[in-house]
Amino acid sequence: MKKKAAVIDMGTNTFHLLMIAFDSSGFEVIYQEKVPVKIGQGGINQNIILPEAEKRGLHTLQHFQNLIKGEDISRIFTFATSAVRNADNGLDFIKKIKQQIGIEAQIIDGEREAELIYKGIRLSGCLNVENALMMDIGGGSVEFIIGNEEEILWKGSFEIGGQRLLDLFHYHDPILPEEVEKLSTYLSKKLLPLTNAINEHAPEQLIGASGTFDTLTDMYLAAEGKKKDRKIIKHILPVTAFKAMATDLLLLDKAKRLKIPGMIPMRVDMIVVASCLIRFITQLVQTDQLICSTYSLKEGAVSEAMVKVTEKKNTSLATSQ
Repeated sequence: MKKKAAVIDMGTNTFHLLMIAFDSSGFEVIYQEKVPVKIGQGGINQNIILPEAEKRGLHTLQHFQNLIKGEDISRIFTFATSAVRNADNGLDFIKKIKQQIGIEAQIIDGEREAELIYKGIRLSGCLNVENALMMDIGGGSVEFIIGNEEEILWKGSFEIGGQRLLDLFHYHDPILPEEVEKLSTYLSKKLLPLTNAINEHAPEQLIGASGTFDTLTDMYLAAEGKKKDRKIIKHILPVTAFKAMATDLLLLDKAKRLKIPGMIPMRVDMIVVASCLIRFITQLVQTDQLICSTYSLKEGAVSEAMVKVTEKKNTSLATSQ
């Protein structure tokens, strides 16, 4: 008999809900949804969740809770990341969620976030014996992991997510060349620990998880005249195609970016600075392709739940023998 579970990822830009039925052999998706809550909007660089953002968050979580109850799911894993963990009123927000909605949300640090992202990417089948640099660009933080299918060799979380970079550097639309330059200088300083880790572990592959990478894949496939198959969880994006798209994004204003086939309104603002960040990373890891995993933190939590079920099964088998 399969067990049911729900995972909620309370990201800085987007709240995700994933409802699954699973056992030790795998899982199937019952339902999933993402809502552009933008919990960090307006207050992220002042370390505060603004009242309007809080309201959007509570409203979305109530909606998720109704869906979860409708499926009669009692196992709920809820993770709050960068915007909530850094906000002075983050704990108050978590208390309100518990009191008003009955969901117990867990604030996780960047190290734990990176670990869950790694487990999600590993579950997607994107990893092999070669070392890879994995990245997940959130609204508040960006997680980098160097590792392979066997282990994590290095991981780090940096508070340089899309919403933060947008607020700090993207003042004009289209973005100005000097804003791009300032952003690159900023990244060089902030990402020094990552640069050192890359020199030490020499990753040969570059893997991007969900979010921006999903949208870039959609744009690439649309430009190629192909339709995205939602069942495919690993996509290949040639670095030359990515760089061409990134160059275009720098030259277009919001209205023109929205017209790009494959673009979604949720991603249209942050994709410019996110592309600048990816371009910066492609200079550090020499590869001709970006591997894009549709799995990330949520699926990492699913992976952990599946392992626990296996362990329980093995324990009960051992005790019965």
